[in-house]
Amino acid sequence: LCLRLAQEIDAEILSCDSLQVYEGMDIGTAKPTTEEMATVTHHGIDVFPVGITASVHAYSQMAAEAVRDIHARGKAVLVGGGSGFYLKSFLEPVCDEVSIPEGVRSEVADLLEEVGLEGLVERLLELNPEGLGELDLRNPRRVVPALERCMVTGKTVLQLRSEMKALPEPYADMEKRICVLERGDGSLKERIAKRTRTMLDAGLVGEVAALLEQGLRTNLAAANAIGYRETVLHLDGVLSSEAELEETI
Repeated sequence: LCLRLAQEIDAEILSCDSLQVYEGMDIGTAKPTTEEMATVTHHGIDVFPVGITASVHAYSQMAAEAVRDIHARGKAVLVGGGSGFYLKSFLEPVCDEVSIPEGVRSEVADLLEEVGLEGLVERLLELNPEGLGELDLRNPRRVVPALERCMVTGKTVLQLRSEMKALPEPYADMEKRICVLERGDGSLKERIAKRTRTMLDAGLVGEVAALLEQGLRTNLAAANAIGYRETVLHLDGVLSSEAELEETI
């Protein structure tokens, strides 16, 4: 659909998929094929090695450069993909300008490994007696940066969020149109089963094995993505057969 629309409106595609930004995560993310990307110019794909965890801040910087580049050539920008948080970065401020020293980053990473996500949340709550608002406490991609920023600034999550909302609206000088596709879920299970079988037939297990050698385990966001998490368990022997893997996905 994106390919057809991009051709109709003379646009280039900017992916806002939080997993397609990683090199080598192809089959499990349904990344566009080489042939498809040759038809319409794509941006935001294969930007980072899988051993490095991409942040929304890094994505936003990359996206801003892509938008400027596309507009400079007189083209429209067609944003599409699967990450709501990345998409949100085009509509409102989603990241601050707090710089995290490597020492703090390592300290939080070590703490996560030592006490797990639950322990990290406890530490975050200690620094935020007023509460954490709507922060997703089950998602390490939200908890880790929140704790890092609280430690660096001495401010609470609510204070940091208030300051961030006061930042200028991104792309305020550009016209934005949002298209939302909805479909009934009557065939959802069948489509998931078909997609799972397609991924396995295309070589998902081999892809994940190669990614593990490239540092996938150190990237919690990527390693815990649907399809990849289960395949890692399969390669670790937790899910003993491919049939069990297929059923779990």
